[in-house]
Amino acid sequence: MLRRQLRVMIFVAGCLGLLAIPASAVAVPLLPMPAVWPLRGVPIVQRGFAPPAFAWASGHRGADLVAKPGETIVATASGTVAFAGSLAGKPVVSIDHGAVRTTYEPVITALRVGEPVALGQVIGVLGTGGHCRGCLHWGLREGDRYLDPLLLLGGRDGRVRLVAGSRRELVQRAAQARALANTAAIQAGAILGPAGRPGSHGFIHPVPGLVSSGFGMRLHPLLNIWKLHDGTDFAATCGTAIRAPYAGVVTRGFFNSAYGNRLFLSHGSVDGVRVETAFNHAARYLVQPGQRVSRGQLIGEVGSTGLSTGCHLHLMVWLNGRLRDPMSWL
Repeated sequence: MLRRQLRVMIFVAGCLGLLAIPASAVAVPLLPMPAVWPLRGVPIVQRGFAPPAFAWASGHRGADLVAKPGETIVATASGTVAFAGSLAGKPVVSIDHGAVRTTYEPVITALRVGEPVALGQVIGVLGTGGHCRGCLHWGLREGDRYLDPLLLLGGRDGRVRLVAGSRRELVQRAAQARALANTAAIQAGAILGPAGRPGSHGFIHPVPGLVSSGFGMRLHPLLNIWKLHDGTDFAATCGTAIRAPYAGVVTRGFFNSAYGNRLFLSHGSVDGVRVETAFNHAARYLVQPGQRVSRGQLIGEVGSTGLSTGCHLHLMVWLNGRLRDPMSWL
């Protein structure tokens, strides 16, 4: 009898231990990349994410960003409108990104459920009636579980490591600082290093964005299969200027269902190597086949055409006719 009671006590203690796991001490799902702030520029975080100790307890399940009524709100990442209406008297927009959803309130919108939205697309304007005055409440959810929306801006691959509770605040501050720096650099076009000056071969980065996906094998975000990512993706908002990385001649340009609007440049022999580059998913190109371009010349604008998850530039490089990692040459 005593042994049976002991087993019951151990079972109950184990169940209580599972229930006592803080909401933040769980793995974070795959997050949409790239992602941007839901406000133009770099907003001030008025109040950060403060998850409750228990799932049912009170807490701050999102981030409050300083904003003014009527200010434009943009989609943090590409996705589909999951909700657009009023909840508890507040106008709310929710966007489905696959594994997670982002929420924006109080936001007045003309979008309808089921409509696709692109990264950085205007989804509405800030209304009134939120839980805070002069702010946008930005949330991130995986099902019924709330996550810190700043995670969308704080990691290259959308995943984070579990950390001790005593270090949580330090790690969160570091992620926020990194997100602020990255976003400011993208918007100001002031990325230092190769993006701002020629590399060893004299090539520059075609856009002033950070690398959001590198060359190599990966799980395709739309096809959900492992395949070669045959170039380098640069995070950049739609409309960002695309510039020729090096002098050359436009050889061809066309639309492809997967790559969207494509443009190819032949750079001839550079340091004894025959070099060709290709630019994909653009909104449009401003040069024509047969036209000669100079390094840094405006050749097009970033878009999200073809099989794309959002605004970005997919750059490809061939060296002596063989496809190579662009970052090994730039």
